[in-house]
Amino acid sequence: MSHGALQALERDVVACRRCPRLVAWRELVAREKRAAFADEPYWGRPIPGFGDPAARLMILGLAPAAHGANRTGRVFTGDRSGDFLFAALHRAGVANQPTSVHAGDGLELHDAWITAAVRCAPPANKPTPTERDTCLPFAVRELQALTRVRVILCLGAFAWAAALRLLSERRVSLPRPRPAFGHGAEWVAKEASAPMLLGCFHPSQQNTFTGRLTPAMLDAVLRRAGELCAD
Repeated sequence: MSHGALQALERDVVACRRCPRLVAWRELVAREKRAAFADEPYWGRPIPGFGDPAARLMILGLAPAAHGANRTGRVFTGDRSGDFLFAALHRAGVANQPTSVHAGDGLELHDAWITAAVRCAPPANKPTPTERDTCLPFAVRELQALTRVRVILCLGAFAWAAALRLLSERRVSLPRPRPAFGHGAEWVAKEASAPMLLGCFHPSQQNTFTGRLTPAMLDAVLRRAGELCAD
């Protein structure tokens, strides 16, 4: 892994203003705030990835939440999706604590790195394909710096599509039709050096509150990720 490359990437991510719609939205949310967080400062900038630079597992999400990471400055931190995810990562032995409230709360990841397909909070939590592709070079640099990654765990179909584009940029051969997303879906490239993909429903409230994604389901996917990383 390259600590210098990751630090340079973080600086470039945080300074990015390439997508006017996302810049306007993230900054509007940071000014107007949610009433519950009215007294808190909001980050209001793009969100870099974080975790263990020696990680074998990369967890790829959709985008920062408007009042989660866009407020706290760390992906999946301070929102319900993150609550669900970090509790599972703690059960799996990947996170040192089951909760993550703010960026300085002591959370540490072991053998995992968490990032997002789009680095800015999007309106209605729906980034466009153009915004996804504009962010793609950051993920390319990230994966290049994280030299030990063996598995990319894609949280949702949007992240799965972004991961396929990421591998394509890394000159990995992709079949046609493209591998389909599904919960528990796995795809292994012909190239032995390429990370394999593992699919999981996104831990959004619309999935966790309805039972589409249960703690047991997420635990099973994380166990499988651990097996694949160890192979």
